[in-house]
Amino acid sequence: MVVQHNMQAANASRMLGITTGDQSKSTEKLSSGFKINRAADDAAGLSISEKMRKQIRGLDQASTNASDGISAVQTAEGALTEVHSMLQRMNELAVQAANGTNSESDRSSIQDEINQLTTEIDRVAETTKFNETYLLKGGNGDRTVRVSAHDAGLVGSLSQNTTTATFQMRKLEIGDSYTIGGTTYRIGAQTVTAALTALKITTAANPSDDKITALKTGDVIKIDGKSFTIDENETDMEQSRIKATMISKLAGKGSTLEFNGRTVSVFSEDVVSGVDQNNKTLITTTAAYFRVKTELTAASSIGATNTRAVTSEGDIGATYVNFTITRGDVISKNTLVFNLHVGSDADMTNKIGVEIDTMDAKSLGIHGMNVSDDTGKAATYAIDAISDALAKVSAQRSALGAIQNRLEHSIANLDNVVENTTAAESRIRDTDMADEMVTYSKNNILMQAGQSMLAQANQATQGVLSILQ
Repeated sequence: MVVQHNMQAANASRMLGITTGDQSKSTEKLSSGFKINRAADDAAGLSISEKMRKQIRGLDQASTNASDGISAVQTAEGALTEVHSMLQRMNELAVQAANGTNSESDRSSIQDEINQLTTEIDRVAETTKFNETYLLKGGNGDRTVRVSAHDAGLVGSLSQNTTTATFQMRKLEIGDSYTIGGTTYRIGAQTVTAALTALKITTAANPSDDKITALKTGDVIKIDGKSFTIDENETDMEQSRIKATMISKLAGKGSTLEFNGRTVSVFSEDVVSGVDQNNKTLITTTAAYFRVKTELTAASSIGATNTRAVTSEGDIGATYVNFTITRGDVISKNTLVFNLHVGSDADMTNKIGVEIDTMDAKSLGIHGMNVSDDTGKAATYAIDAISDALAKVSAQRSALGAIQNRLEHSIANLDNVVENTTAAESRIRDTDMADEMVTYSKNNILMQAGQSMLAQANQATQGVLSILQ
């Protein structure tokens, strides 16, 4: 027997130390709820867990970013709802002002309301903001915005590109009718012979043009409202029967000839600048094209506060005439652009760009719009300008609505990823309380047993005293 080295006690002490350490760790896991409280607990697990925590917290913030983005977008879209309402009212007023039953004073009263609505649209654009960011007044810097060209209600087709527009109409011939600015004009003939040619007939027996038909017995032509029947054998004025050659004697300056459903008038002696002074609706083709150009310029210049539209002379083809309109412009602010970061990484695909155009009256092409003229033509052309403004606001609202829908899907996806990543991180880092409690109970029993065995081992050396007595 020895007393210097009590190996039983040493072994019991060592095992008790191990059990005490395990019990301490188990107590820490149960009290903290984490099975990894320090890197030593699970070095690889800690690394994976912290990486997941970064992603989870980043995605949580990304979801918040997207929600803030929806709030900003809804703020802008809500303001544009009111702009839409005001534009609809302005359109109603313009249609009212275009009616011929209104006097100039009536249109002046209508103009007062339009002015107020225009000012309110500017105020909404100037003051709508989210978190101190103005949403509808544009971004930094200026840009030139082209105002859409309009066809002034003329019959034809209008096509536009970035800086110009082309209006194409049918080529006007003698006898044609064409409505310009609400007035129907007819293209007159310089002579009776020219009028007959326009009617596709001739008094000659053998026409030189195969598109011209010689008048024959039985044909009926109306001269200045009176019908005459062609009779190549004799002329009987009482029976209104004439030879074809009589037409040039019965018709002259200012006469109107009708044949086969088509009417042509001959200019009177008093013609100034292509307009018959005795019949202001009878004009030359040159005068008609000039009026078309004037109308196109007036209609396309509404809202062009910086540079008015300019219409060049028509390019005349075989069957058509083209007018080129250099579109007017306004000076507007650049488009407001901001990005919503909806991911936990720096990847640029995690950014959703939001673009909002300047939505003031100038940028919408309705600044300075006037409907208070004495004819109602200005109001008629204002309808097209308001229609363009409505389309622009509609397009912007549509874009904002699309972004909002996209953000809602982004939030749903982010929340799903956060939930599943959190579950995975929990499996790595969180304590399984039931399992750990089993371990704790085991270690508790082992610790008590170890303490008891250590006490017994320490008592074993007491037997040496009996030998020494």
